[in-house]
Amino acid sequence: MDVQRRTAGAGNTIPRRLLTASPGWTVTADVCVIGSGVAGLCAALHAREAGLSVVVVTKVNIDDGSTRWAQGGIAAVLDPLDTPAAHARDTLVAGVGLCDPAAVDVLTREGPARLHELIAAGAEFDRHSDGSLMLTREGGHHANRIVHAGGDATGAEVQRALHAAIHRDDGIRLIEHALVLDLLTGADGRAAGVSLHVLGEGSEDGVGAVLARAVVLATGGLGQVFASTTNPAVSTGDGVALALRAGAVVTDLEFVQFHPTALYLGANAPAGQQPLVSEAMRGEGAYLRNGAGERFMVGRHELAELAPRDVVAKNITREMLSAGAEHVWLDARHLGADFLEHRFPSILARARQAGIDPVTDLVPVAPAAHYASGGVRTDLRGRTSVPGLYACGEVACTGVHGANRLASNSLLEGLVFAGRIGADLARDLPPQAEPVDVDGNGLEHYVVSSTVREDLQHAMVRGAGVLRSAASLRSTSDALVQLGGKRSIDPRPVNWEVTNLHTVATALVAAASMREETRGCHWREDFPDASDEWRGHLLAAIAPDGALTETYEAM
Repeated sequence: MDVQRRTAGAGNTIPRRLLTASPGWTVTADVCVIGSGVAGLCAALHAREAGLSVVVVTKVNIDDGSTRWAQGGIAAVLDPLDTPAAHARDTLVAGVGLCDPAAVDVLTREGPARLHELIAAGAEFDRHSDGSLMLTREGGHHANRIVHAGGDATGAEVQRALHAAIHRDDGIRLIEHALVLDLLTGADGRAAGVSLHVLGEGSEDGVGAVLARAVVLATGGLGQVFASTTNPAVSTGDGVALALRAGAVVTDLEFVQFHPTALYLGANAPAGQQPLVSEAMRGEGAYLRNGAGERFMVGRHELAELAPRDVVAKNITREMLSAGAEHVWLDARHLGADFLEHRFPSILARARQAGIDPVTDLVPVAPAAHYASGGVRTDLRGRTSVPGLYACGEVACTGVHGANRLASNSLLEGLVFAGRIGADLARDLPPQAEPVDVDGNGLEHYVVSSTVREDLQHAMVRGAGVLRSAASLRSTSDALVQLGGKRSIDPRPVNWEVTNLHTVATALVAAASMREETRGCHWREDFPDASDEWRGHLLAAIAPDGALTETYEAM
């Protein structure tokens, strides 16, 4: 099947550049890394191992990204009875035919060594009394291969260790409270740095530029495009939007994983980040129950509550719809107070803040946008389609996740592909290019007004959330056209963020509309089965006139 479609016309064009002031200050380094989660900080450290100077740009504080919220752990083959091939099989099954086997092989073979590098850098994982690492299971895994820290605080420990390593290296400069704006390129089209805006508390004010011989996008996810998400407030798809504006290819955006078990805080809870109830709790034996008290996952999948996340999220949604309920229940009471207090202290603390005690109470849970399996397309060395621009972590699409990410492969992917980017940077970087003005096709003189943010997020949940159909996606697309028409000439962070959200939402809905099948975490009510005709990828790019194009590429 050869499909190419222009999905954004004059009514919904996407700017090739954001409306900004000219940079008033400049910083120079060999490598500019955008983002301070596991992928960005590991990429920075590997670049330093190659002898390169590095600037790390992060949106708020170094610890405010998605990594520190990761509860479950890191998947890697450490048990002598386990194998990389078995880990690869589980990953491929979860990806429902769209994983790149070569990328999965890289992930599972190189993962254990990268994990041991992280331990050598100071990360302390939970261990048995004999000093061996504790291993657990999560959904989709057929073996115990998940390492964790602090019970359910793995991300916080990984972030702590990498933060300390960054501050020990005086060859890394950190710029906090900085929103990246656009990629700067040389006359040959190669990345030459980025423009950015330092917010309030930084050492520089206003719009500036980091000139660099290579740029690494590690900006994390896009969960804030939805009204209900487990992602932090900073996850507004900035890296994907920047890459699209820069002419890079983005792929698989329709595959947004909805975590089955976000803590349900009530119908009047504010939009935005929702507390996550880790899959590891089900890995340790917690059950899902419907309003009648039944374990509805039993008999629907061989792994019951530990089925891949898309399967669990779909079944929870079905239960909610059939009962007219806003949530289902997670039952961990039988695990016992001592075990729960030791293994899941963070989850218990957050639930108790909401008036729920998992030791004695059923926990109300519902799906929420969690992880973007798609992103900026890269090769096995982290290179995008724009020379000198790399991507890793959730912003990237390496081919590992396919149509649905396997639990705890995300932190691992950041570790592995950051190392591969570091190796590529060490080979040979060209001299610093002089940035040139890029034709913004006359559309650079506006941004989308921040006033549309909440309407955009709710439109995405209604029409492009767990359940999708041609009608719901058409309605969402129409809403995005209308919302995109509410423009501003005020270049400031809240408008830049909403412009990024609108860009990413437009590309996501376009891809979801074209993919007429159900596969992985993309669930079309009107096309309930997977189709071999759609065993391939949708590649998104922005045409010179600002129109979004989606091209199908068969595997």
